[in-house]
Amino acid sequence: MIAVLIAGGAGTRLWPLSTPGYPKHLMKINSDQKSLLQNTYDRASKLVTTIYVVSDSGHAHHVREQLPDLTDETLIAEPARRGTASCMMAALARIQGRHDADEPIIFMHADHYIRDVGGFIHSFMLAGHMTRQENRIVLVGVEPDCPSTGFGYIQKGELFDKDLFVFSVKSFKEKPAHAVARGYVKSGHYLWNAGYFVGSLDTFKKSMQRHAPAMFKGYKSLAAAPSSAAYKKAYMALANDAIDYALAEKVDDFLVVPATFDWMDIGSYADLHKAVGGDEQGNYVHGKRAQLEGVENSFVHTCGDKPVAVIGLDNVVVVNTPDGIVVSRKDLSQKVGEVSKRLNRV
Repeated sequence: MIAVLIAGGAGTRLWPLSTPGYPKHLMKINSDQKSLLQNTYDRASKLVTTIYVVSDSGHAHHVREQLPDLTDETLIAEPARRGTASCMMAALARIQGRHDADEPIIFMHADHYIRDVGGFIHSFMLAGHMTRQENRIVLVGVEPDCPSTGFGYIQKGELFDKDLFVFSVKSFKEKPAHAVARGYVKSGHYLWNAGYFVGSLDTFKKSMQRHAPAMFKGYKSLAAAPSSAAYKKAYMALANDAIDYALAEKVDDFLVVPATFDWMDIGSYADLHKAVGGDEQGNYVHGKRAQLEGVENSFVHTCGDKPVAVIGLDNVVVVNTPDGIVVSRKDLSQKVGEVSKRLNRV
């Protein structure tokens, strides 16, 4: 099998720890651990024989530093961000002619936080088996543990394989309102759409030809580009579109494997706090010059020599770096992304 790691993003949701020049997937969640990208690469290396990474050209040097085993062939630098559909087209164009057309390809995001590597391997081995056997694109969906409004949902259809517990896909649902999400979770018929796609080159080409001719045309233009200048021109002409809209919502024969591993898309400081944990008061504190008094359930991260004091607060985020300062209620920390975008426009 082959893995393609999508390592993009603008670094807004965890600003100022994550920035446009050094986004989330390059971050270390704990100071003694590897970055999210490095951990994803390590997981994938236990599963596949070849790993490609698709990165924004502006981050490619950081990716090379973190993943020295990458070669010019296996690092695919986007001339500019054009959405996940373009990332997939670029990877398929690179893979064409270098591997068997029926070898399973796993597309996965580089910034997911996963601890259960054994469960991860099991789920994707099963997905790879199903795509070989059925010649269909297979998704890996995550069992929801709360009615999240921040993820799309996959509605499970009929049980396709009762022994392997694989389902057909009935529909995709956009990020729902809370009441709707609560109904999805209660029903037991929905999975979070984590953006995992498994299929061979032939399977993806067949699906694009049938359901997304514009995407297939873009893929062919990248694969046929005779020079780097022609490739860049072809890439810049691609629509800025997510794979969900460009292809997934149009395909009528997907299969889905419910994930057998823990999963977190760290999309806010509240998520990051869950990942790193806390002390007996529920606080996570980073920085030698941070002092807390009467504080509970909070995330405090400081850099440099400037002293920071947090007193008498609960459920807050305080982040102080050379790139900026954030002070927020933790349960509203998902709004950091929009605020950081406004700051970047100033």
